[in-house]
Amino acid sequence: MSKKVLIVGGVAGGASAAARLRRLDEDAHIVMFERDNYISFANCGLPYYIGDTIKDRSKLLVQTPEAMYKRFNIDVRIESEVISLDPASKTVRVRSKERGEYDESYDAVILSPGARPIKPPLPGITGPRIHSLRNIPDTDRIKKLVTEQACRTAVVIGGGFIGVEMAENLQELGMAVTLVEGGPQLLAPFDYEMSGKLSKELEQHGVNIIVNDAVASFAEQGTQTVVSLASGTALVADIVVLAIGVAPDTSFLSGSGLELGPRGHIVVNERMETNLDQVYAVGDAIEVMDFVSGFKTAVPLAGPANKQGRIAADNVAGLPTTYRGTQGTSIIKVFGMTGAATGNNEKTLSRLGVPYHVTYVHPNSHASYYPGATPMSIKLLFDEQGTILGAQAVGYEGVDKRIDDIATVIHFKGNVSDLTELELAYAPPYSSAKDPVNMAGYTAENVISGRTSVFLPKDLESRNTESTLLVDVRSEIEHANGHIPDSLLIPVDELRGRLQELDKDKEIWVYCQVGLRGYTASRILSQHGFKVKNLTGGFSTYLMSQYQPAGLTKDTDMETPNGGQSTTSNETAEQEVATAIDIETYEAHVTLDACGLSCPGPLIGVKKQMDQMQDGNVLKVTASDPGFYEDIKAWARMSGSEVLHIERKPDGMIEAHLRKKAAPVPAENAATSSSQGTPTKEGSTMVVFSGELDKAIASFIIANGAAASGKKVTMFFTFWGLNILRKPNKVDVPKSFIGRMFGAMMPRGSRKLGLSNMNMLGAGSIMIRKVMQSRNIASLEELIQSAVDQGVEMVACQMSMDVMGITQEELIDGVKIGGVGYYLGQADQSGHNLFI
Repeated sequence: MSKKVLIVGGVAGGASAAARLRRLDEDAHIVMFERDNYISFANCGLPYYIGDTIKDRSKLLVQTPEAMYKRFNIDVRIESEVISLDPASKTVRVRSKERGEYDESYDAVILSPGARPIKPPLPGITGPRIHSLRNIPDTDRIKKLVTEQACRTAVVIGGGFIGVEMAENLQELGMAVTLVEGGPQLLAPFDYEMSGKLSKELEQHGVNIIVNDAVASFAEQGTQTVVSLASGTALVADIVVLAIGVAPDTSFLSGSGLELGPRGHIVVNERMETNLDQVYAVGDAIEVMDFVSGFKTAVPLAGPANKQGRIAADNVAGLPTTYRGTQGTSIIKVFGMTGAATGNNEKTLSRLGVPYHVTYVHPNSHASYYPGATPMSIKLLFDEQGTILGAQAVGYEGVDKRIDDIATVIHFKGNVSDLTELELAYAPPYSSAKDPVNMAGYTAENVISGRTSVFLPKDLESRNTESTLLVDVRSEIEHANGHIPDSLLIPVDELRGRLQELDKDKEIWVYCQVGLRGYTASRILSQHGFKVKNLTGGFSTYLMSQYQPAGLTKDTDMETPNGGQSTTSNETAEQEVATAIDIETYEAHVTLDACGLSCPGPLIGVKKQMDQMQDGNVLKVTASDPGFYEDIKAWARMSGSEVLHIERKPDGMIEAHLRKKAAPVPAENAATSSSQGTPTKEGSTMVVFSGELDKAIASFIIANGAAASGKKVTMFFTFWGLNILRKPNKVDVPKSFIGRMFGAMMPRGSRKLGLSNMNMLGAGSIMIRKVMQSRNIASLEELIQSAVDQGVEMVACQMSMDVMGITQEELIDGVKIGGVGYYLGQADQSGHNLFI
């Protein structure tokens, strides 16, 4: 006697189960129920049809009822909704458009009801211009609205995969789009810094992003909808798309005795069996095991749903196949960029209390010398034994295959050492001899083996500045273009010769651009007896952690009078610079291809090329390093060159036009020319060499005056000037004999300083202080405190401290320790520099 199997729901899980079951059992009576007209469609392709990337609607339909019946002999009943399940009588109740309500018996049933979009009970949420995207009818409604009614503005609520994809596709249609997310970041499968790179890509393509702000209500305003946020921000749009998330569509199973999880998901075992006899469940509606952590979770992805449908069919047919859990491997396109993730992210591991390590690498997608290489960022998470717990990757090319490699290793419970040993396909157009996956493994292996100790950007917030020293081991040009605050510059190639500038009693925290030079520095220092940590992923990782969405101002009306292009406050400097002039007016005299080079390679190449050019000539440079966009603007300000045009191409390449020094602008272009020109240097720097009272007073009067006028002031104290910064009381710190002699002979603090002239064994100092007091002039100590209050940066020369036997503990609070490299970087940004 043939077995009667009912399948509730189609799409990925249900349709896969039906096809697999028929291939296993030709005699089974298989009935599939689908409440809509479409039993199997490309759910993930719906946003791209709306955005007109997919032109042909029929391409979305994977299987039709007719084709399913013809090939697989499946009794497909569309517009038929299963509204209840009775395990005692082994029947389901069906509400059919054609047959009305009736009961259907079963020998086995496979539940694949999927998930429904979440619609919170907010005022006005049922408005006619507010839509969700779940199926083909939803897609048709949105497609008709955006094409036939010529929508110009859109608000997308929810920053998950569907929300981001909808924001991208609506923007591609020429609409002004705002994406609203109630949480702190978009795309929850990624950690904040990785999500930030994808968010920045959205912003650079014109999508406005608002985070940490929830929707409070909706209201109709003529032919538009007003979206009011909790912060008070008001957005007006022609269409609103809800993509807040999904919930399991399991309410029809109430009263059936089926076991459900805390959020309404169907509980199944590894054979996809529920607690009810001969009742199986698959897809978005079920609770599954997290393959990495072993905890219960829910992952609404098409790939797992297809596998689960196949496994359920196997077990119905008597094959004991099992499902080992879900890794959550996922990928998303964000304009020209790709983001992918697998396994657990840092947030999940922290929530579960699982100890873990983190490393970052920022390699090129293929050999840097082959044209078109673009950088990517890979984050790897692993435990103390090196077992891989998760990974995330973001970039313009090659991200998919790297995350797939790591996902495969995770599936086989692999170790970071397995990543180093993978033999992956290599040719210059596709990869490097050391593939990015190998590089991720090498960095992780170094941590596990103890060859290096790393720190993360978040660790900088709790860094003890008394017991640690932050050192930038990049080049001077990189440091000048941007660095972590409070860091001392010692290029790695100078490190061995400048070890005396470092205190062995302090832990040295080093960083470079992407982590490699930092690792080299850490190995040098550790073998010279220093305690050292390296910032994994370097300054690139730090910059990722600093990202903040631009957002919108309050009461922003997205409807604007300039043809629908939003002119809100978060228009980026990139857009302003890119449209400042017509670049065709300026013919490039020289072109430079800096693609594939990592910082500082592109800047060095630009400088060398510009040094050979005549004033007024234009250089066109193309680079793939994402940091080049900001770096070249900073370099131009320092060098006096003019940025005529800069833009980020869809493939991630950055193209800039630079004019050597500021040549006169042609009259016909005067109105539209960029106003950058030769920079106005607003900073003030001074070297305080003297430790005499009158010169110290003069120094701090000038510093306070400059700071009061809004200037950034840096005072660099060297040799005798260090005495100004000494604490008045003796500090018990270990010193050499010479250090103790210097300490006894030199004045301890500002109150012990003598005059340069007429000191008269100290009487002159007393007299000048009394005169200042009688004239109501601030004392030196008051001037120092005023400078501190105004943010004047006081830097003590490390080399001079070493020579004179002065330690940081002897200096007043708030003094930064630095070297000549740091001072020169500040001086370069200053309008004037004094030596006192």
